[in-house]
Amino acid sequence: MKTYNLPVEGMTCASCVARVEKIINKFDGVTNVNVNLANEHVTFNTEKEIDLNSIAGAVEEYGYKLKLREEKPQTAVSENQSASENDEQFKQLENDFFLALIFTIPLFVLSMLMDIEYFHHNWPISEDYTHKLFLILATPIIFISGKRFYKVFIKNIRHFSFEMNSLVAIGTGSAYGYSVLATLFPDEFSVNGNTPHVYFETAGVIITLILMGKLLEYRAKRKTNDAIKKLIELKPKTARILVKNIEKEIPLSDLQKDNIVVIRPGEKIPADGIIISGNSAVDESMITGESIPVEKETGSKVIGGTINKNGSFNFRVTEAGDNSILSQIIKLVEQAQASKPPIQKLVDKVASVFVPAVIVIAILTFISWLIIGSENTFSNALINFVAVLIVACPCALGLATPTAIIVGTGLGASNGILIKNGESLEIAKNITTIIFDKTGTITEGKPEVSSVINFSTTADEILFYAASLESKSEHPLAAAVLNEAKKKNVSLAEPESFSSHSGFGITGLVNDKTVIVGNRQLLNEFAINVDELNGTESLVGKTILYVAVEQELKGIITVEDKLKETSAAAIAKLKEMNINSVMITGDNYKTAEHIARQSGITEFKAEVLPGGKADIVKQYQQENKIVAMVGDGINDSPALAQADVGIAIGTGTDVAIETAQITLVKGDLNSVAKAINLSRKTISAIKQNLFWAFFYNVILIPLAVFGKLNPMIAALAMSLSSVSVVTNSLRLKKAKI
Repeated sequence: MKTYNLPVEGMTCASCVARVEKIINKFDGVTNVNVNLANEHVTFNTEKEIDLNSIAGAVEEYGYKLKLREEKPQTAVSENQSASENDEQFKQLENDFFLALIFTIPLFVLSMLMDIEYFHHNWPISEDYTHKLFLILATPIIFISGKRFYKVFIKNIRHFSFEMNSLVAIGTGSAYGYSVLATLFPDEFSVNGNTPHVYFETAGVIITLILMGKLLEYRAKRKTNDAIKKLIELKPKTARILVKNIEKEIPLSDLQKDNIVVIRPGEKIPADGIIISGNSAVDESMITGESIPVEKETGSKVIGGTINKNGSFNFRVTEAGDNSILSQIIKLVEQAQASKPPIQKLVDKVASVFVPAVIVIAILTFISWLIIGSENTFSNALINFVAVLIVACPCALGLATPTAIIVGTGLGASNGILIKNGESLEIAKNITTIIFDKTGTITEGKPEVSSVINFSTTADEILFYAASLESKSEHPLAAAVLNEAKKKNVSLAEPESFSSHSGFGITGLVNDKTVIVGNRQLLNEFAINVDELNGTESLVGKTILYVAVEQELKGIITVEDKLKETSAAAIAKLKEMNINSVMITGDNYKTAEHIARQSGITEFKAEVLPGGKADIVKQYQQENKIVAMVGDGINDSPALAQADVGIAIGTGTDVAIETAQITLVKGDLNSVAKAINLSRKTISAIKQNLFWAFFYNVILIPLAVFGKLNPMIAALAMSLSSVSVVTNSLRLKKAKI
């Protein structure tokens, strides 16, 4: 499956979005087409090789332009996005507006003055020639500044499709066309010998005001993408590497895995890696949201895009380019910004019929005024026809959702919260129950051996058998046992055999002896005598590993995983938000109870096998709860996938992060509450935007129909409605989550 993310020029409203999606969806092998009006990009997946030029050609037939910079799948498209192309579009829009403004000001002023009797009688030019002057002033506005609307309209009319450009073109074209005919053939349009009224100023002012609105909207939309731009700017242009102990500066694109990079104070780190010499403090705030610099030393991981503070160090590159954490973050944010939440489906349905419905309403308005009008019948009918078309342009409707999604996901990224799609962002606000995995989520996930209790042998011998067998395991408890053996300088043996019993422990042969390391259930499974276990239940808060050799219990290794400093505060915050927190763990009941009590959780499930986590999520869902699952391990993946919203701790495994819909880069549980607050504020902004977009049309279209709205006022209102929607979305940037 390949994913393409390409810019589309010429879109202006929700109808354009629906049309471009429909065009691209017709191509065989293309799926998941999403068009974002706010950043003017389309994303789609392909299951086989496709001809992008054919897709671009089909899109262009309808008056839009699909830009094909590279004929390959796009990743982190914002990096490839040409700033000069955007500046060129903005400059062209600016030029069109100022040209229109230069001609509109005298056109509008003269037109208004001509309605004043004193000025009319003292104006030295006849009314006939004044109308010709208006024609000269209006023509550049229509055919130079306004040509963008007419070009798209002409292409769309061939396919009998309509959108915002159609409304503007029909409305202004009607006013201008009638005025041209009335100016060139006044006798044919005169009423009772009076010179016919012309509407050049109406057409000119409408074009100018709509261009002004587009200019303001364009400026506002550029601000919505500030978060992505800041992430991209984190990447330095070059990197300094060591080649045969000689420093060499190379372009960032030439940096490869295993290169040794030299970092000096104040420099940006160009790629992910591991420090091999030196130490420093690194500002990781743009990646994790953590404002305090993180101390780094030999063996520490560094993230590309973060900023070195005081010290100097050399590091070996582990990931560069599109595989780096920063590039993956950019890709995730872009993916979320391109997606649509369920609330957008309503907008899409409305948009698909909105413009045709408006055109029908405008035609009925025109006919009605012709029938019922008594004085200046045609003029009133024409003006009201134009007003309906102009006031109903669905620009605000198209911008309501994507602008809020872009700003919201950007705000999340700057706080170390990565949201994969709009759907999860919308669902998150309704979460009622959050299920937390214990190890690595509520606790540090770095268990340490706290004691070795021996029964019939020495502590070192227990460590020898246990650590030798655990050397084949990837479990965090195995790492704790191996570290303890290393501290005690216990030499290990290579196991002759090894078997893992998921959720219970491990078995195998060490020095030709059968060794069992695991929980009490595993000992019972192998019928091990547990008489020596009396009193071990008092080891509350610790995970107990029982070690048996040749069917005899030799001792116990206790392992302790400390609670994260932020866990208790995070659970308390969720309680304030009326969200129920549940902890699940494979540990014994006593240990689970101890950790739950420490963290403030009242509901927990102990001794849960890895496969049982997803079943517990299902149980809560069957009780009509909206469930989020928070975890960090491979064994959490089924539960993360089953949950309504899966939340992965960014310090966990790639599988968990890939499965989840939300990733907390920092691993701080306070970010869970922040993610939910972010969801609530973003969806609230979307609903506000949609309310005003619909309310605006519901109120103003009837006013236009009944002749209570001047087309020029309608144009101003339509333009400002789009700007107000974007501005409301931009308020999210300053929101506290």
